[in-house]
Amino acid sequence: MPLLIAVVALVGTLCTVNLVLTLGVIRRLREHTELLGAVQGEPLRLEVGQEVGDFDTASTLGEPLVRDLVTGPVLFGFFSPTCEPCRDKLPRFVEHARHEPGGRSSVIATVVGDADAAAEFVSELSEVAQVVVEDSDGVMGTALGIRAFPSVLRAEHAADGRLVVVDGDVALGRPAGLTA
Repeated sequence: MPLLIAVVALVGTLCTVNLVLTLGVIRRLREHTELLGAVQGEPLRLEVGQEVGDFDTASTLGEPLVRDLVTGPVLFGFFSPTCEPCRDKLPRFVEHARHEPGGRSSVIATVVGDADAAAEFVSELSEVAQVVVEDSDGVMGTALGIRAFPSVLRAEHAADGRLVVVDGDVALGRPAGLTA
């Protein structure tokens, strides 16, 4: 009989601990759901048809990058060295950029983060793009409303001359030059 009492007490204790942990997990899931709900209301990048904001900066090689000097379609890529999906998407972006009709001058890649941490990304991207390294509140990210990484957009001049986004999430598997 004492063994049966001990087993029932142990099972009861385990059930109580399980219940407390489950309630804790449910509470955390509700908090995360609220946080995600707040973020989902904000777009992660400019949407199709929206005008690209002003930018005036220089590439890592000193090339001037100014919105008003962009003459043709341009592919924008945004990456962060601390982002694992960025590491996965970077080789596909580089391969896609190799086949851009305007060549390197029609591709602008922005690496967001510390210059030392960004060095590996800059090395890979420099062959196929004009590369900018900036902080999270930098001019390129602000001009394109970037709030998530990786982000790949395509912009072209509209009939009225404004530089607008024509593809807000470029599929890197499609041939370069095709828009959504």
